[in-house]
Amino acid sequence: MADLGRRSAMTALLAAGLVPGSGAQAAPRRGARTSRAVPGPGAGAGPGANAGPRPPAVLLGSEIRRLPTTRRVVALTFNAAWDENGIDTVLGELRRRKLPATFFPTGQFAEAHPAAVRAMAAAHGLGNHSYSHPYFADLSTMDRAEEVRRADAAIRTASGAEPLPFFRFPYSATTADSVADVNDLGYAAIEFTADTKGYIGPEGGMTVDEAVERAVDALSPGAIIQMHVGSNGDGVVLDALALPRIIDAAQDDDYEIIGLRQFLTAATDPE
Repeated sequence: MADLGRRSAMTALLAAGLVPGSGAQAAPRRGARTSRAVPGPGAGAGPGANAGPRPPAVLLGSEIRRLPTTRRVVALTFNAAWDENGIDTVLGELRRRKLPATFFPTGQFAEAHPAAVRAMAAAHGLGNHSYSHPYFADLSTMDRAEEVRRADAAIRTASGAEPLPFFRFPYSATTADSVADVNDLGYAAIEFTADTKGYIGPEGGMTVDEAVERAVDALSPGAIIQMHVGSNGDGVVLDALALPRIIDAAQDDDYEIIGLRQFLTAATDPE
């Protein structure tokens, strides 16, 4: 019956002129999986599971690497798992331009940098990026649930806000089982169309120009761009430096910058 409901939702979207999220095929399973004993929201899921609105059916059942729309829109997203060196620059640029974004902090980041998470939540949506950033393919169903729930609790405590029911896998390492597990907890698996790889930093051979190019090359209806608010050890946050140029390029090409919140409850293409 669940499969029939999802097929019906997909049929309705196609009839409305939408395209489904073009999620990549799930990676081969690497970790042992216990029985699917994790109930969803409204069914006794327990503390830390998503207790708010569920994402629409079209965002469930697979990882999402492109939003289900034919409109010229692009979503800017930022992971937060290390330091907070770029957060003021990123938030300042978004504020100056009056643009939305979605941030995916880990639970450990939220505990270490609560002021940064509050600042994110004051103007933007928050997703869930796990508690400790492990490879989910190596975890059991119960361990995955614990990672998601601990992160949710930490993000709520730090931000004082209701997080969005969107989960981003650490390392973007998804499997069919792990996607199903986070769906059961009430989260859509939101990955990305392109990662700027700005987190690699100059010491890793990345440049601002290359980060901008990776984002611009991915521009297409419903594209999701992944960036980071911190650095991978050298203190230089290339994504913060690249952000103005990425926004300029998108807007020059007539793309609207949107927040993932628009796709939270939309049954059809959001206007």
